[in-house]
Amino acid sequence: MIEGADARHLARSLRARPGEEIEVIDPDGFMLTVQLDSVSTTRVEGVVVAERPHQPEPAARITIAIANLPAPALELVLSRCTEAGAYAFVIFQADRSVGRGEKLERWNTICREAAMLAARLRVPEVLTASSADAAIGAEDFPVLLARESPQRLADLTTPRDLALFIGPEGGWTERELQLGMTTASLGSRNLRADTAALVGLSIALASRGG
Repeated sequence: MIEGADARHLARSLRARPGEEIEVIDPDGFMLTVQLDSVSTTRVEGVVVAERPHQPEPAARITIAIANLPAPALELVLSRCTEAGAYAFVIFQADRSVGRGEKLERWNTICREAAMLAARLRVPEVLTASSADAAIGAEDFPVLLARESPQRLADLTTPRDLALFIGPEGGWTERELQLGMTTASLGSRNLRADTAALVGLSIALASRGG
């Protein structure tokens, strides 16, 4: 049985009808094929007619810690990185952050919709921090992405779980670069923050078999 916002989405946006078959994710690790019996904006009911194993979650837990960006760029990061397999997000105020304010409800909605699109078993959690210092202090293994770093992110294969720190469009300040954390580079090209987040996540997951 499906209720609430998901039922409204099926009935109104997807125009589901009795007799149709849809795919539903079982949190225990199965993709279920469900034949619908009844559809309304408040409740959708059906019968499971098939199931198959479904394990889409990466083994590595890669957190994307990103400076608060203008809304379009930040929302793109949340959506695309959720699809690609980010474990969680931390949005912090960097010294040169342009974006202001916290929109946790909207950010979590974006992640939820992207996780559903990607058929993930879990929705990444979105947290906030007042500064890069505070965000770094909350992570077990933070890695700051900096173009000038002598170490390539692709060569950093351990530990399995880490947090990638992506700065604002204006770049890190000298103070932030001196916070004493591990640094890594995505290469010699200058990337926008939203591009760097997705590229960094992809490299980190690929180098860990994910």
